[in-house]
This record gives sequence, structure tokens and C-alpha cells, in this order.
Amino acid sequence: MCKRLLLVALPAIFLLSASAPAQESPPTFNNEVVRILQARCQACHRPGEHAPFSLITYRDAYDKRDDIRDAVKGRAMPPWKPVPGFGEFLEPRRLPDAELRTLVAWIEAGAPEGDAAKLPAPLVFGTGWRLGQPDHILEMPEPFTVAARASDLYRCFVIPTAFAEDRWVTSAEWAPGDRKIVHHILSYIDTGTAAEALDRADPGPGYSCFGGPGFTPAGGLSGWAPGIQPRVMSDGVGMLLPRGAKVVVQMHYNNESPERRTDRTRLGLHFAKGPIDKRQRSIAILDRAFAIPPGATRHEVRASFTVPPGRDLHANSIAPHMHLLGREMKVTATYPDGTVRPLIYIDDWDFNWQGNYTFAQPVPLPGGTRIDMVAVFDNSAENLRQPSKPPREVYWGEGTTDEMAIVFIGITADGERIGWRPPAK
Repeated sequence: MCKRLLLVALPAIFLLSASAPAQESPPTFNNEVVRILQARCQACHRPGEHAPFSLITYRDAYDKRDDIRDAVKGRAMPPWKPVPGFGEFLEPRRLPDAELRTLVAWIEAGAPEGDAAKLPAPLVFGTGWRLGQPDHILEMPEPFTVAARASDLYRCFVIPTAFAEDRWVTSAEWAPGDRKIVHHILSYIDTGTAAEALDRADPGPGYSCFGGPGFTPAGGLSGWAPGIQPRVMSDGVGMLLPRGAKVVVQMHYNNESPERRTDRTRLGLHFAKGPIDKRQRSIAILDRAFAIPPGATRHEVRASFTVPPGRDLHANSIAPHMHLLGREMKVTATYPDGTVRPLIYIDDWDFNWQGNYTFAQPVPLPGGTRIDMVAVFDNSAENLRQPSKPPREVYWGEGTTDEMAIVFIGITADGERIGWRPPAK
């Protein structure tokens, strides 16, 4: 009897498990999609910003739905190059897999608008300086005009300072003059006369520069790229701006417009109001002696740096750098006990989307730690970014057709006690 009941019951159970699941409604703009766009896209894709189109309204997104699908599926947008899980960073812009699937499902369902009652309030974007009025503003000496349809134009501008004493900078906020043409900004400090000589030798405002400023910098004041927010140094940490130094600003311009456009970028500096005990510094791990043979599809360049014994450091940021032939860069830290800590891995390098990445938590680098950098280059004719036709042997250099293999790591020294105190009022 029991066996018969079991045999009768089995078909019913099978039918229940084989029945089709209930169909879920596709995502809509007013409910799921706009929230993703607000969190991941609208900081750049809005009127007045540098992105080529806006993604604020339903019509904005609907008209660009095919572009959105292609960009997110190819991981081109939002621009975020570090491989997930290989180092942890503040404000990663990489689109989570679940959100990517939601955007693609919305587009494949015909991009429905959805219930207007579910539409969240629009974001309110602030204007002016995000960190408040700066203590001092540096500005390009004169406006610079970028020709129509000009792409990948690198120009350095020398900004003198006239402070009677050293200044400690706790935050630097960039204000691009024309966000439609400014792709990214880097800064360097020159305490000599090299930058001014380069400027005098090049007609017009500033001077042409590609891989670097053309001199050995004495430091820097951070940089800017789309989506990067200004940051305040940790308590007791500052960037040194020496008395009488020049700030050299490297601008990367792309003007897709059929008309000439003019830029005059500014830099807002906030000076230390409290004690400074540690200077924000940078160490560079690099190899200048490489030669990349023509035709090589995966040529490796390696470099290492060992933290001196007895000198403990903490890393707070990291910035890989290569040129057009770069394909990958991996950086690790090997501790004295043999433990390997991943710092950053970029497996699809793009010179147009460089970044200075801030670690989610400062990374300890005790004395004896070895930092290893492995850079991979593609010098084949099949490389779509190949600047030389036919490919030629490539060495270290500042030029467009030269290469670099270098990673900058922002650090503080644990034992440092500068002891600077703000002057009494």
C-alpha cells in the first residue's frame, strides 16, 4: 500500500517541479534603471560636464540605449580599469555584475519607461568648489585654445607661486575650465628653472609634453580625471609646496567639437590648519633600460623596489603608467615573511583612462617589503593602438612613440615627525 501511494505521488511532484516559473516583469527606467544611472553615470553624463551626452531623463537614456548596452557589456563604461579583488580602492566605479545585467535586460525588453510614481527625485549637483572656498587659487597663466577635432593633445603649463615660506597642502581641488575638452590633469612641482626653459622654447602658451613634464619633479599636487573627487589628506599628513616653487600642470585635451574651444583650468589649494607630522611622498618603481622588439605581442618589463630595513611605510595610493603599447600591469608587495599582497592589476591598459587609485585602507609596507611591478607590452602590427607602422624597436622616452614602465605609489613614513605647527594668530 505504501509503495503504491509513493508511485502515485511521484508524478504529481514531478509536474510541480517541471512547471514554468512565473514570468518576472522586466526592469523599467523609472524604478531600477534611473537609480543605477544616478549612482554610476550622472556625475559625468549631465549638462555642463565632459561626457558627450546626458543620461538624466528617460528620453536621454532611451535615445542612447544601444550605446549604453555596448559600453557596459564591453566594460568601457563606467571607466574603471583595476581588476576586482586585486587591491581594494575607495569609490570603485566598476559596474557590479547585477547592475550590468539589469541595464542589458532593460534594453533587450524594449527599454520600458515604467510607473512614474516609482521615479526617484532627481539628484542635485553642487556648483562651485566642492570642498569650500580654497585658501589659494592657482590658474593657468593664460587661456589655451584647442583646435577643432583635435585629439590627444598634451600641454604643460607653468604656474609660478610667490609664497614667502613653505606651504603644507591638505587638499587640492581641480576646476577644469572647459570640461568638454579636458580629459585628465596631472601636476608636478619644479623647484628649479627647467620647466620655465621648456616653456620659453615652445611658442604659444605652455609647452608640448606627453609621457611626463620633461624634468625630474620635486613632488606633485594630485591630479584629476572624470569621476575623481577631491580628497582631504589624513590628519597630520600634507603635501609640501616649497617656497618659490613652480606648479607644472599637464593637460590632456580631446576636442571632438567642430569648433575651437578654450580652456583655463584652476587649482584650489587648502592649507594645513593643524599640525603636520608626515609628508605625503611618492616612490617610483620603474625600468628605463628596456627594449621592446618589433612584433612582440607580450613583452614583459619588470622592476622591483625593496623598502629599506627598519623604515616602515604605509601606501595610500597607486598610479600605474605606460604609453600606447601597454597592455597589462600587475603590482604586488611581498612581505618579509613571504606573504604576497596584491596592490593593483590592470589587464586591459588604456592610456586614455589612466588613474591615481586611493586604497580603501592604507597598506602597510614594513621594512624589507619588496614591491614588484610587471608591465606587458604589445608591439605587434595587430595592436590597434600601435603608433609606428611598421612596428619598430621601442625604448624608454617622453615621446608619443616611446614607452614607459613605471608605477607611482603614494606613501607616508611611519616614523616621520616633521613637527610643523601652524603659526600663532
